[in-house]
Amino acid sequence: MFAKISKRVIPVLILLAGIFPFSNYGSEPVKNENPILLIRVDDLGMSHSVNMAAKQVIETGLPVSTSVMFACPWYQKAVALLKKHPQVSVGIHLTLNSEWKYYKWGPVAGRSTVPTLVDEEGHFFGTTDLFLRNDPDIDEVEVELRAQIERALNSGLQIDYVDYHMGTAISTPELHSLTERLAKEYELAMSMDFIEAYDSGIYAVPYEEKKDSLLSLIANLRPGEKKLLVAHVAYDTPEKSVLVDINPMGLQDMSKHRQAELDALISSKFHNALRENNVDVITYRDLIDAEKLE
Repeated sequence: MFAKISKRVIPVLILLAGIFPFSNYGSEPVKNENPILLIRVDDLGMSHSVNMAAKQVIETGLPVSTSVMFACPWYQKAVALLKKHPQVSVGIHLTLNSEWKYYKWGPVAGRSTVPTLVDEEGHFFGTTDLFLRNDPDIDEVEVELRAQIERALNSGLQIDYVDYHMGTAISTPELHSLTERLAKEYELAMSMDFIEAYDSGIYAVPYEEKKDSLLSLIANLRPGEKKLLVAHVAYDTPEKSVLVDINPMGLQDMSKHRQAELDALISSKFHNALRENNVDVITYRDLIDAEKLE
Protein backbone atom coordinates (compact mmCIF):
# COMPACT_ATOMS: atom_id res chain seq x y z
CA MET A 1 0.00 0.00 0.00
CA PHE A 2 2.95 2.33 0.48
CA ALA A 3 5.10 1.62 -2.57
CA LYS A 4 3.66 4.32 -4.85
CA ILE A 5 2.79 7.45 -2.94
CA SER A 6 5.36 10.00 -4.10
CA LYS A 7 2.65 12.19 -5.67
CA ARG A 8 0.91 12.33 -2.30
CA VAL A 9 3.83 13.71 -0.29
CA ILE A 10 2.39 17.19 0.13
CA PRO A 11 -0.87 16.11 1.83
CA VAL A 12 1.11 13.66 3.91
CA LEU A 13 3.33 16.44 5.19
CA ILE A 14 0.32 18.56 6.05
CA LEU A 15 -1.05 15.68 8.11
CA LEU A 16 2.13 15.60 10.12
CA ALA A 17 0.83 18.47 12.20
CA GLY A 18 -1.63 15.99 13.63
CA ILE A 19 0.58 12.95 14.23
CA PHE A 20 3.91 14.68 14.92
CA PRO A 21 2.89 17.81 16.82
CA PHE A 22 6.32 18.92 18.00
CA SER A 23 9.30 20.08 16.04
CA ASN A 24 12.93 19.97 17.11
CA TYR A 25 12.11 16.78 19.04
CA GLY A 26 9.82 18.32 21.58
CA SER A 27 10.34 22.06 21.78
CA GLU A 28 7.87 23.73 19.42
CA PRO A 29 4.67 22.87 17.54
CA VAL A 30 5.13 21.85 13.90
CA LYS A 31 4.37 24.61 11.42
CA ASN A 32 3.72 23.74 7.80
CA GLU A 33 6.15 26.42 6.60
CA ASN A 34 9.06 24.94 8.56
CA PRO A 35 11.79 23.05 6.70
CA ILE A 36 11.43 19.29 7.12
CA LEU A 37 14.45 17.01 7.47
CA LEU A 38 14.47 13.22 7.52
CA ILE A 39 17.78 11.74 8.71
CA ARG A 40 18.51 8.17 7.63
CA VAL A 41 21.48 6.39 9.20
CA ASP A 42 22.61 3.61 6.86
CA ASP A 43 24.54 0.34 7.18
CA LEU A 44 23.59 -0.88 10.66
CA GLY A 45 24.64 -4.50 10.99
CA MET A 46 27.72 -4.03 8.84
CA SER A 47 30.06 -3.93 11.83
CA HIS A 48 30.15 -3.36 15.57
CA SER A 49 31.72 0.04 14.97
CA VAL A 50 28.76 1.15 12.84
CA ASN A 51 26.24 -0.17 15.36
CA MET A 52 27.83 1.62 18.29
CA ALA A 53 28.12 4.89 16.38
CA ALA A 54 24.44 4.67 15.42
CA LYS A 55 23.62 4.01 19.06
CA GLN A 56 25.33 7.25 20.01
CA VAL A 57 23.26 9.18 17.45
CA ILE A 58 20.03 7.59 18.69
CA GLU A 59 20.84 8.40 22.31
CA THR A 60 21.02 12.14 21.56
CA GLY A 61 17.23 12.02 21.20
CA LEU A 62 17.39 13.04 17.55
CA PRO A 63 14.54 11.43 15.59
CA VAL A 64 16.25 9.13 13.09
CA SER A 65 15.49 6.33 10.70
CA THR A 66 17.99 3.48 10.51
CA SER A 67 18.59 1.05 7.66
CA VAL A 68 19.84 -2.42 8.65
CA MET A 69 21.88 -4.73 6.42
CA PHE A 70 20.30 -8.05 7.39
CA ALA A 71 22.81 -9.97 5.24
CA CYS A 72 25.77 -8.76 7.31
CA PRO A 73 27.56 -10.39 10.26
CA TRP A 74 26.57 -7.83 12.90
CA TYR A 75 22.86 -7.54 12.12
CA GLN A 76 21.83 -9.41 15.29
CA LYS A 77 23.59 -6.84 17.47
CA ALA A 78 21.84 -4.10 15.51
CA VAL A 79 18.50 -5.80 16.19
CA ALA A 80 19.24 -6.04 19.92
CA LEU A 81 20.18 -2.35 19.97
CA LEU A 82 17.08 -1.21 18.11
CA LYS A 83 14.76 -3.25 20.32
CA LYS A 84 15.85 -0.96 23.15
CA HIS A 85 14.87 2.08 21.09
CA PRO A 86 11.43 1.35 19.61
CA GLN A 87 10.95 5.02 18.68
CA VAL A 88 13.50 4.59 15.87
CA SER A 89 12.05 3.93 12.42
CA VAL A 90 13.74 0.82 11.02
CA GLY A 91 14.21 -0.11 7.38
CA ILE A 92 15.77 -2.96 5.43
CA HIS A 93 18.90 -1.92 3.55
CA LEU A 94 18.42 -4.43 0.74
CA THR A 95 21.90 -5.75 0.03
CA LEU A 96 23.25 -7.30 -3.17
CA ASN A 97 26.87 -6.15 -2.84
CA SER A 98 29.83 -6.73 -0.57
CA GLU A 99 32.10 -3.81 -1.35
CA TRP A 100 35.02 -4.05 1.07
CA LYS A 101 38.35 -5.61 0.21
CA TYR A 102 39.01 -8.56 2.57
CA TYR A 103 35.72 -8.11 4.48
CA LYS A 104 32.86 -9.93 2.79
CA TRP A 105 29.36 -11.29 3.20
CA GLY A 106 26.99 -13.30 1.05
CA PRO A 107 23.34 -14.10 0.48
CA VAL A 108 20.90 -14.92 3.26
CA ALA A 109 19.37 -17.53 0.95
CA GLY A 110 22.71 -19.36 0.58
CA ARG A 111 25.20 -19.37 -2.28
CA SER A 112 23.88 -22.57 -3.87
CA THR A 113 20.36 -21.14 -4.00
CA VAL A 114 21.33 -17.92 -5.82
CA PRO A 115 24.52 -18.78 -7.77
CA THR A 116 24.26 -15.88 -10.25
CA LEU A 117 24.42 -13.35 -7.39
CA VAL A 118 27.80 -14.43 -6.01
CA ASP A 119 31.45 -14.69 -7.02
CA GLU A 120 33.52 -17.86 -7.02
CA GLU A 121 33.91 -17.66 -3.24
CA GLY A 122 30.19 -17.27 -2.57
CA HIS A 123 30.30 -13.55 -1.71
CA PHE A 124 28.22 -10.79 -3.22
CA PHE A 125 30.00 -8.85 -5.94
CA GLY A 126 31.82 -5.72 -4.83
CA THR A 127 30.23 -3.25 -7.25
CA THR A 128 26.91 -2.79 -8.99
CA ASP A 129 28.69 -3.04 -12.34
CA LEU A 130 30.18 -6.44 -11.48
CA PHE A 131 26.79 -7.61 -10.24
CA LEU A 132 25.07 -6.63 -13.50
CA ARG A 133 27.87 -7.98 -15.70
CA ASN A 134 27.36 -11.42 -14.14
CA ASP A 135 23.84 -11.45 -15.62
CA PRO A 136 21.93 -12.02 -12.36
CA ASP A 137 18.85 -14.17 -12.65
CA ILE A 138 15.85 -12.05 -11.66
CA ASP A 139 14.17 -15.01 -9.97
CA GLU A 140 17.27 -15.51 -7.81
CA VAL A 141 17.26 -11.81 -6.93
CA GLU A 142 13.66 -12.19 -5.78
CA VAL A 143 14.57 -15.23 -3.67
CA GLU A 144 17.38 -13.31 -1.97
CA LEU A 145 15.45 -10.11 -1.38
CA ARG A 146 12.59 -12.13 0.08
CA ALA A 147 15.04 -13.91 2.38
CA GLN A 148 16.35 -10.57 3.66
CA ILE A 149 12.86 -9.18 4.14
CA GLU A 150 11.71 -12.32 5.95
CA ARG A 151 14.75 -12.24 8.23
CA ALA A 152 13.97 -8.64 9.08
CA LEU A 153 10.30 -9.27 9.72
CA ASN A 154 11.12 -12.28 11.89
CA SER A 155 13.63 -10.30 13.97
CA GLY A 156 10.99 -8.88 16.29
CA LEU A 157 11.55 -5.31 15.11
CA GLN A 158 8.87 -3.12 13.64
CA ILE A 159 9.99 -2.71 10.02
CA ASP A 160 8.73 0.40 8.27
CA TYR A 161 10.44 0.62 4.89
CA VAL A 162 13.00 -0.71 2.44
CA ASP A 163 15.89 1.03 0.75
CA TYR A 164 18.81 -0.18 -1.32
CA HIS A 165 22.50 -0.59 -0.51
CA MET A 166 24.48 1.13 -3.27
CA GLY A 167 21.24 1.38 -5.26
CA THR A 168 21.77 -2.07 -6.78
CA ALA A 169 18.29 -3.39 -6.02
CA ILE A 170 16.79 -0.64 -8.20
CA SER A 171 19.65 -0.28 -10.72
CA THR A 172 17.64 -1.50 -13.73
CA PRO A 173 13.94 -1.10 -14.59
CA GLU A 174 13.41 -4.83 -14.02
CA LEU A 175 15.10 -4.76 -10.61
CA HIS A 176 13.26 -1.59 -9.63
CA SER A 177 9.94 -3.17 -10.57
CA LEU A 178 10.77 -6.27 -8.53
CA THR A 179 11.76 -4.28 -5.46
CA GLU A 180 8.66 -2.13 -5.70
CA ARG A 181 6.46 -5.23 -6.04
CA LEU A 182 8.02 -6.83 -2.97
CA ALA A 183 7.63 -3.66 -0.92
CA LYS A 184 3.96 -3.51 -1.85
CA GLU A 185 3.45 -7.22 -1.09
CA TYR A 186 4.99 -6.90 2.38
CA GLU A 187 3.26 -3.53 2.98
CA LEU A 188 6.54 -1.69 3.42
CA ALA A 189 7.34 1.80 2.23
CA MET A 190 10.01 2.45 -0.39
CA SER A 191 12.21 5.15 1.06
CA MET A 192 12.53 7.47 -1.91
CA ASP A 193 8.78 7.56 -2.53
CA PHE A 194 8.36 9.84 0.48
CA ILE A 195 11.06 12.48 0.25
CA GLU A 196 12.67 12.59 -3.16
CA ALA A 197 14.94 15.55 -2.41
CA TYR A 198 17.82 13.28 -1.51
CA ASP A 199 20.96 15.03 -0.37
CA SER A 200 24.25 13.15 -0.27
CA GLY A 201 24.94 15.79 2.30
CA ILE A 202 28.34 15.45 3.86
CA TYR A 203 29.41 12.12 2.33
CA ALA A 204 32.00 13.32 -0.17
CA VAL A 205 33.29 16.48 1.48
CA PRO A 206 36.69 16.31 3.24
CA TYR A 207 36.25 14.84 6.69
CA GLU A 208 37.73 17.95 8.29
CA GLU A 209 34.89 19.99 6.77
CA LYS A 210 31.92 17.71 7.43
CA LYS A 211 30.58 19.51 10.49
CA ASP A 212 30.68 22.93 8.78
CA SER A 213 29.11 21.41 5.67
CA LEU A 214 26.24 19.98 7.69
CA LEU A 215 25.67 23.29 9.45
CA SER A 216 25.60 25.04 6.08
CA LEU A 217 23.06 22.55 4.76
CA ILE A 218 20.76 23.26 7.71
CA ALA A 219 21.19 27.02 7.45
CA ASN A 220 20.24 26.94 3.77
CA LEU A 221 17.04 24.90 4.09
CA ARG A 222 14.14 26.98 2.77
CA PRO A 223 10.75 27.36 4.46
CA GLY A 224 8.55 24.40 3.54
CA GLU A 225 11.45 22.50 1.97
CA LYS A 226 11.69 18.78 2.68
CA LYS A 227 14.96 16.91 2.46
CA LEU A 228 16.37 13.45 3.10
CA LEU A 229 19.86 13.37 4.59
CA VAL A 230 21.60 10.00 4.39
CA ALA A 231 24.36 9.53 6.97
CA HIS A 232 27.11 6.91 7.28
CA VAL A 233 28.58 6.76 10.78
CA ALA A 234 31.18 4.59 12.51
CA TYR A 235 33.95 4.81 15.04
CA ASP A 236 37.43 5.26 13.60
CA THR A 237 38.79 2.02 15.07
CA PRO A 238 41.92 0.13 13.96
CA GLU A 239 39.74 -2.57 12.40
CA LYS A 240 37.55 -0.04 10.60
CA SER A 241 40.53 1.94 9.36
CA VAL A 242 41.91 -0.94 7.28
CA LEU A 243 38.73 -1.44 5.23
CA VAL A 244 39.04 -0.44 1.58
CA ASP A 245 35.99 0.20 -0.61
CA ILE A 246 36.63 -1.25 -4.08
CA ASN A 247 34.02 1.00 -5.70
CA PRO A 248 35.31 3.86 -7.87
CA MET A 249 33.44 6.33 -5.65
CA GLY A 250 34.81 4.75 -2.48
CA LEU A 251 36.39 7.21 -0.07
CA GLN A 252 39.98 7.14 1.06
CA ASP A 253 40.31 7.18 4.86
CA MET A 254 36.75 5.91 5.02
CA SER A 255 36.79 5.39 8.78
CA LYS A 256 37.79 9.01 9.34
CA HIS A 257 34.89 10.12 7.14
CA ARG A 258 32.43 8.03 9.12
CA GLN A 259 33.78 9.24 12.46
CA ALA A 260 33.48 12.81 11.21
CA GLU A 261 29.85 12.26 10.19
CA LEU A 262 29.14 10.88 13.64
CA ASP A 263 30.82 13.85 15.30
CA ALA A 264 28.78 16.24 13.15
CA LEU A 265 25.44 14.58 13.91
CA ILE A 266 25.94 14.48 17.67
CA SER A 267 27.44 17.96 17.96
CA SER A 268 25.66 20.61 19.99
CA LYS A 269 26.17 23.05 17.10
CA PHE A 270 24.11 20.81 14.81
CA HIS A 271 21.30 20.35 17.33
CA ASN A 272 21.25 24.07 18.08
CA ALA A 273 21.16 24.83 14.34
CA LEU A 274 18.09 22.62 13.92
CA ARG A 275 16.29 24.61 16.61
CA GLU A 276 17.50 28.01 15.47
CA ASN A 277 16.37 27.32 11.90
CA ASN A 278 13.02 25.82 13.00
CA VAL A 279 13.75 22.53 11.25
CA ASP A 280 11.20 19.78 11.92
CA VAL A 281 13.05 16.46 12.12
CA ILE A 282 10.84 13.50 11.22
CA THR A 283 11.15 9.79 10.47
CA TYR A 284 9.75 7.39 7.89
CA ARG A 285 7.34 6.13 10.51
CA ASP A 286 5.91 9.63 10.91
CA LEU A 287 5.27 9.77 7.17
CA ILE A 288 3.75 6.30 7.12
CA ASP A 289 1.47 7.11 10.06
CA ALA A 290 0.34 10.26 8.27
CA GLU A 291 -0.39 8.22 5.15
CA LYS A 292 -2.56 5.85 7.16
CA LEU A 293 -4.67 8.74 8.43
CA GLU A 294 -5.78 9.69 4.91
